[in-house]
Amino acid sequence: MSTPNRVELLGPTTPAWLEILTAEALDFVAALAREFEPRRRALLAAREERWAALKGGTLPDFLPETVAIRGGDWKVASIPADFANRRTEITGPTDRRMVINALNSGAQVFMADFEDANAPTWENVVQGQINLRDAIRRTIRFVSPEGREYRLNDTVATLAVRPRGWHLVEKHLHVDGEPVAGAFFDFGLYFFHNAQELIERGSGPYFYLPKMQSHLEARLWNDIFNFAQDRHGIPRGTIRATVLIEHILAAFEMEEILYELREHSSGLNLGRWDYIYSFIKAFNHRADWIFPDRAQVTMAVHFLRSAAELVVYSCHRHGAHALGGMSAFIPNRREPEITERALAQVRADKEREAKQGFDGAWVAHPDLVPTVLDVFNAAYQGDHQIQYVPQVHVTAADLLTLPTGTITEAGLRNNVNVALQYIEAWLNGRGAVAIHNLMEDVATAEIARSQIWQWVRYAARLDDGRTIDAAMYRAIRDEELHGLLAGREGPHHFGQAAELLDELVLSPEFVEFLTIPGYRRLD
Repeated sequence: MSTPNRVELLGPTTPAWLEILTAEALDFVAALAREFEPRRRALLAAREERWAALKGGTLPDFLPETVAIRGGDWKVASIPADFANRRTEITGPTDRRMVINALNSGAQVFMADFEDANAPTWENVVQGQINLRDAIRRTIRFVSPEGREYRLNDTVATLAVRPRGWHLVEKHLHVDGEPVAGAFFDFGLYFFHNAQELIERGSGPYFYLPKMQSHLEARLWNDIFNFAQDRHGIPRGTIRATVLIEHILAAFEMEEILYELREHSSGLNLGRWDYIYSFIKAFNHRADWIFPDRAQVTMAVHFLRSAAELVVYSCHRHGAHALGGMSAFIPNRREPEITERALAQVRADKEREAKQGFDGAWVAHPDLVPTVLDVFNAAYQGDHQIQYVPQVHVTAADLLTLPTGTITEAGLRNNVNVALQYIEAWLNGRGAVAIHNLMEDVATAEIARSQIWQWVRYAARLDDGRTIDAAMYRAIRDEELHGLLAGREGPHHFGQAAELLDELVLSPEFVEFLTIPGYRRLD
C-alpha cells in the first residue's frame, strides 16, 4: 500500500502486522528519513574517505581536535533505576519464545536484537516489533508445537533494543522512492509504539547502537533521539543508549562517542569478533598485517586487552557503564564434561573482566546467567563499580599491535565450516545459530570469512608450510560442504551459502559487510 506523501509499503501484510505498520507509525519513520537520510549518506561517504586515507598509509590516531573532551570532567546522564545493575545481559533475536525466555532468564538486561542476531526477513523485522510490543505490555504468550506454554514471570529483565547499523536498509519500505534505512525503521517503529508505555511502566526506551565508526555517527543518533522525543512530547534525555565499540576506528573516539550522546548515554560495550573483523577490514590492503587463527586471538592479546582497558577508563571517568564481551557457550546436556570445562572458561574470562573494572557482561544462553552473575556479585558491592576509574595509558600503538600466532589447517577448516553453516541458516531466516556448542551471530561469520579472504588474498602460509590459495580454499569448501550435507534430508540453502561465501572470499576487493549481498538474497 502507499500513502500520498510517497511512503510506500512494499512488503506483504497481515491484519496483525498492520497494527504495527500503521499510517501514523510509518509517517514517523518517514519523518526520520526525510530529516536525517542526507546525513546518514554523508557519514557513509566519510567512512569511504577514511578508508582511502588508511590505504594511503595514514594510521589512525586519537583526534587532536577533540583533545579537550578526552579526560575532561563532564559526566553522562544519571542512570535510570532499572538500568543501574547490568551484571548480566542476555542477547538474542526477537522471536516470540526467545523474548519470553530471555526476559525470564534471571539476567538484569535483555538486548533484543534486530541486527547481528537477526536475519532481516520482512517477517522477522515486523513480527519482532509485535513481540516486543506484547512483551512490554505483558500480554506475550507462546505455545510450542508440543503444547508447552511460555509466559512472562512476575520479575523480568530490563529491555534494550538494538536497531540495525547505518549501512543497512529496509527494502520493504520506501520513502520518496528510496528504501528507508534499517536503523530508522527499527528505531522508529519501536519508539513510536512503546516509548510512552515504557515510561508509564517505570522504565524507558533503551537502545544498543551498533557498528559506529566515529563520534559524528554518534552525534547523528543523538540528534535523532532529540527529534523523536520532541515530536512525541517526551522530555529530552529519556532515551538511554549503550554504544558497541566494535570497530577499530571507533576505539580511538570512545570518550568523544560518550560525549556526543552524554544526555542519553548509558555506556560502552566491547564486541570481540566484530572488533577483530573491523581490524582486518580497515587494513585489508596490508599484506604484512595477517591475523593468526581466530581461536588464538583471545581477549588477553595486547590490542584487545588495551581496548578493554580503554573502555573501562572512558566509561567510568564519565559515569557510564562498561560492559564486557559475549559468553556464547551453549551447555551440552549429553556431555556434561564439555559443559564443565566451558563454564570454567567462562568464569575465568568474566573474572578477568570484573577485575579490569567492567560492570557486567553478555551471555547468549540462560544457563550461563548464574555463572556470570556469580562472578560479578563476588567482584563488587552495589549496582555497579563505576566509581572505580583505572589509571591506564593506552596509546595508538597499543591499539594497533598485531597479534602473533600461527595459521593452521584446522583453523582454516573451522572458518569455512562455521561460515557455511551460519550463512545457510541466515538465508533460511535464522540469525542466531547454534554451531559447535556456541551460539553464533553475524559477527562470527564476518570474522571467519574475512580471515579466509585475507589468507587467500595474500597467500598466507599454514604452520606446515603450505600456501593458502583459491584452490586450497575451494577444496576445503567442497570437503566441508560434503560433510555438512551427508545424511541431510529436506530443503536447505547450502548451495546459496557456498555461492555467497565464494563471492566474499574470492573477490579481489574486500566486501565490507556480508549482510549487504546477503540481503539481496532474502525475501
